Amino acid sequence: MLHFERWKIWSIIAVCLLGLIAAMPNFYSESTIRNWPPYLKLIPHNKVNLGLDLQGGVYLLMQADTDALKRNWLDNLVADMRKGLRAAKLGTPGLTKTADAVRYRIAKPEDAAAALEVANKQRRTVSSVLLGGTGAADLNVATEEGGNVITLTPTPEAITARIDTAMSAIQEVVRKRIDALGTKEPSIQRQGIGRLVVQVPGFNDPKKLIDVIGKTAALSFHAVDESMTPEQARANGVPADDKIYPADPETLKRNPDQPREYLLKGVPEVDGADLVKAGSEFSQQNGSPEVSFGFNTNGALAFGRYTQGNIGHLFAIVLDDKVISAPRIQSAILQGSGVITGNFSVEETTQLAIQLQSGALPTGLKVEQQRTVGPGMGADAIRAGTVAAFVGAAAVAGFMMYAYGLFGGFSVMALIINVTMLFGAMSLLGQTLTLPGIAGIVLTMGMAVDSNVLIYERIREELRGGATPINAIENGFSKALWTVFDSHVTTVVAGLIMFILGAGPIRGFAVSLTIGIMISLFTAYTVTRLFVSIWLRRQRAQTRNIVVPV
Repeated sequence: MLHFERWKIWSIIAVCLLGLIAAMPNFYSESTIRNWPPYLKLIPHNKVNLGLDLQGGVYLLMQADTDALKRNWLDNLVADMRKGLRAAKLGTPGLTKTADAVRYRIAKPEDAAAALEVANKQRRTVSSVLLGGTGAADLNVATEEGGNVITLTPTPEAITARIDTAMSAIQEVVRKRIDALGTKEPSIQRQGIGRLVVQVPGFNDPKKLIDVIGKTAALSFHAVDESMTPEQARANGVPADDKIYPADPETLKRNPDQPREYLLKGVPEVDGADLVKAGSEFSQQNGSPEVSFGFNTNGALAFGRYTQGNIGHLFAIVLDDKVISAPRIQSAILQGSGVITGNFSVEETTQLAIQLQSGALPTGLKVEQQRTVGPGMGADAIRAGTVAAFVGAAAVAGFMMYAYGLFGGFSVMALIINVTMLFGAMSLLGQTLTLPGIAGIVLTMGMAVDSNVLIYERIREELRGGATPINAIENGFSKALWTVFDSHVTTVVAGLIMFILGAGPIRGFAVSLTIGIMISLFTAYTVTRLFVSIWLRRQRAQTRNIVVPV
């Protein structure tokens, strides 16, 4: 137990050195790291990022519009049913949408079987980002009123799966938008069903953050129905394939002469999903800010095909169900790119480009809670946390040295290695340090030396029982091993549960505690045992009378 092969000694030293190297960037400023010599630049430059409570920033609790997700699903279901009914040569006047279902009233009894077949073709298997395919259908298809009415109702499992998939997409889109602002290590976590917690350390403009991440930014290009005005369509009945869209309020402020409403084809000619790039530029003609965009192959073909066949007609650019521009097609646009103009400011084009480049949100987000933490409060928290950490470390070191003498000194050395490796691991994993995280580190230090207390007390018991010093040390480490292991495993399990079920500060505490406990199992047992083994070899070489300093 006390004998170490040479390769084991070097392995332990190598692990400790790797932890020290990984932690090194945390002790230097960014400018110093940039000026490091070439051989030091090979070291990973990751640093432990400070959380919202330590460096200030913006906290947002956002709620997704889950009702809109359901409405959009039903709208698409109506469109798919209409397409299927037309393909089966069945009438569509009886197709309607309610708040929870799609209904189809059969005009002729002989069409019932064909209509039911069309309805059943709309069913899909429920799938979720987290759960995968469940095998259940996403729609309940039933008949009412003696078989004259067919209803298609989304199942609760399918609605939950849709929300889950949408929230995963929202998480990714929000992360891209925040990254485009140049901020570092935002925390974007789901909370419950349809909620998102966004924490952006070091960012102190909540209005700008909400403006960037809150807009859906669903871009689409629609044909304009020029056969009638929106007023005429509203008076005579809007055609089944058309929809009235309002003009964007901000666009109306810049261009008061623009129409306030447009009658557009409901199905877009080109969808925003085919957009692959967007950027803020200045017009080569008049120098005004504008947003350039480009499509993928499918989008470019559809865009070119439509513009080529509709020269002289209006073509509406729709963002979040509002028309921001409706230019007349002057010539075919075959290169798959274009620009959006409209008397924008530079900030507006930059913001719009970020939103388009990062993709559209599947549904809207509403801010339910907003909080800004000033950098001054963060600095106070850092000072308080640092003082607490140093006082805790000093108290632990003093007690160990007083109670166990030289062996206590070995524990303190292992504790220093433990904390260094903890910061190294957090740096490599890109973890964020919060104020509760500092509490987790302080608790880790206490638990790290607690393992040595168990070992040393076991050694004392062996000595009191008459064992020789070498046997006492051997038995102390071997017999206390599983007690130490069990105590660490139970704490790690508790930390993992807190991380999985908790949110915000609880997660910060769980991260530092779990990583610290796993490292302390290595340092408190292996590193301390190596120190004791080296000391024991030297004592045996110098004298036969070995006195265990515990």
